Amino acid sequence: MRKQLNTLYATTDGAWLRKDGANVVMEVERQERARLPIHMLESLVCIGRIAVSPQLLGFCMEQGISICYLTPQGRFLARVEGPVSGNVLLRREQYRRSDDPERCAAIVRNLLAGKIHNQRAVLARGWRDHGDRLDDAPAFQHALKRLERIPHRLLTEPSVDRLRGLEGEAAQAYFGVFDQLIRNGAPGFRFAGRNRRPPRDPFNALLSFLYTLLTHDCRSALETVGLDPAVGFLHRDRPGRPSLALDLAEEFRPLLGDRLALSLINRKQLSERDFRPFDNGAVQLKEDSRKAVLIAYQERKREQLRHPFLGEKVDIGLLPLVQSQLLARHLRGDLDGYPPFLWK
Repeated sequence: MRKQLNTLYATTDGAWLRKDGANVVMEVERQERARLPIHMLESLVCIGRIAVSPQLLGFCMEQGISICYLTPQGRFLARVEGPVSGNVLLRREQYRRSDDPERCAAIVRNLLAGKIHNQRAVLARGWRDHGDRLDDAPAFQHALKRLERIPHRLLTEPSVDRLRGLEGEAAQAYFGVFDQLIRNGAPGFRFAGRNRRPPRDPFNALLSFLYTLLTHDCRSALETVGLDPAVGFLHRDRPGRPSLALDLAEEFRPLLGDRLALSLINRKQLSERDFRPFDNGAVQLKEDSRKAVLIAYQERKREQLRHPFLGEKVDIGLLPLVQSQLLARHLRGDLDGYPPFLWK
């Protein structure tokens, strides 16, 4: 159990979380293992078989601290939160904008411009690091050029469906050469394309776990600024789906998901032994391996980048909150358009 950037992650299977004064206490087999103050928390994430006492649950709801439950492999199960806060006028404008095809497309266009730019940044960095050792350099260069052209084509597409088509084209170019960036050499880490529900190889299992953590952070950020994480622009509304959180996460997947996964594998911080295969073909991270990934994820969130729109350095972990605030300002009419996060 550790606290990083106002999110507390509980990963020890069979742990019991309870309230003691102004602290959250973790016990395992009736032995106290950790104790942290509650007042600085924004959210609590329980991964695996974690129990929370009614007293702690009620206190978290009173203090606006959300509790998220994930399966051991990182799949979202449930989220518990107190009364919804935020500006009702902001949410009503969000709903109107989502139902307006033209204005919805304007937001989607900028979201995808940020996502595709950041995908290209991952490949460009890989080219700088490994360009002379890639298996198929011409194909890699072709993917870079495609990802450079697609954002310009976004400007001419008027509908969200056509924009989604360009997103798929960008994903095909990006993931089509992604395997060349994996320099580990272990046969189990070969990447033949994105697969999920369930992930069927170690690299996809790692990506899915990181994407789940990122979506949780984006959902918390959106709720913090008063937006409804269930009503998105790029992702269609679906019961139980945090569509706007998934929208927001798209910009950060290359940085906090793909790039981090490459670092963990290429630096051999994870090996094939850190993953467990199942008879149905699914693959998931082992418990100790999840802890290692969580530590790396939180360390990455503490790093700083210069935000291109704000012109100042921001902790990577605060970027979802910053982008949520910029989206809210756009919906209120303070900004003419939503400025995406562009990684350099």
